[in-house]
Amino acid sequence: MTISKIYPNDKRSLKLIDELLSKEQIRKDSNLDYTCAMFDDDMNIIATGSCFKNTLRCLAVDNSHQGEGFMNQIVTHLVDYEFSRGLTHLFLYTKNKSMKFFKDLGFFEIVNIENQIVFMENKRTGFSDYLDNLKKDLKPGKNIASLIMNANPFTLGHQYLVETAASQSSHLYVFVVSEDRSFFHTNDRMEMVKRGVSHLPNVTVLPTRDYMVSSATFPSYFLKEKADLEVAKVQATLDATLFLENIVPTLQLTKRFVGQEPLSPVTSVYNDALRAAFGSDLELVIIDRLSVREEVVSATRVRAAIQDKNVDELKQLVPATTYHYLEEKHFIG
Repeated sequence: MTISKIYPNDKRSLKLIDELLSKEQIRKDSNLDYTCAMFDDDMNIIATGSCFKNTLRCLAVDNSHQGEGFMNQIVTHLVDYEFSRGLTHLFLYTKNKSMKFFKDLGFFEIVNIENQIVFMENKRTGFSDYLDNLKKDLKPGKNIASLIMNANPFTLGHQYLVETAASQSSHLYVFVVSEDRSFFHTNDRMEMVKRGVSHLPNVTVLPTRDYMVSSATFPSYFLKEKADLEVAKVQATLDATLFLENIVPTLQLTKRFVGQEPLSPVTSVYNDALRAAFGSDLELVIIDRLSVREEVVSATRVRAAIQDKNVDELKQLVPATTYHYLEEKHFIG
């Protein structure tokens, strides 16, 4: 049996893959950048797999061929492909019943949502190393909180959120999304956040890496209005469970702050998933969004002002630290 790359214009093969995934009760992921398939002698697809960035997705073998080693070959092919483009730290989702199989292929459990899904990576100490790095910034106390933001870019709304959360916490950890899929590069967003909260002595800024709101844990976040909300709910539940079971005890958190989300259905789903996952184990505090001229301050408004070169609008939406950074890096002139 040979494994072949499936091209976007190969409608027959894509149809067969959809049928196989449906037959094996696997939801087709709309966010893929490489797909392969294994054909039998009659050119029927008997196994398939895909990837997006550093995650393996949509892995399936026809039920009549399971146990013949085809999934092993598909995963090996995808891993080789990922390595060929410089991606060596890999992640995947799988059903609970398939976890042992992927462990035998060198993947390690990160979080397991019983009877739903398992999230795994191919580095034995990948997640534990990340948690160990977080411990270096541990600030013991009785009222330790966190929030996560993309800050694309850091607005007065973000600053208001941080200041409000910090005023209600003995220490606040601000996680900045590490995924580099935004208008502003990760390093730019991180620097704008650090400058924008530098006046708050009880705030620490940290990266999420691949373990919170990333293409690995919550890819729907980056699709926004194009996202399947049912898929987003599952992904958000996984992201929330990972946070509760691992980040919370590592940093001894007692609460997590989020901004109210009247504009983004996906982020609203995310907030709902956080509330459901946390239950009474972690307090979830929702802060009303800051408004300017009766309109919510959003990064979308800021990016539009930048593109329109509307300096007056921009100065009303971002703190001086962000404005000066945008000037310094020639985003505005």
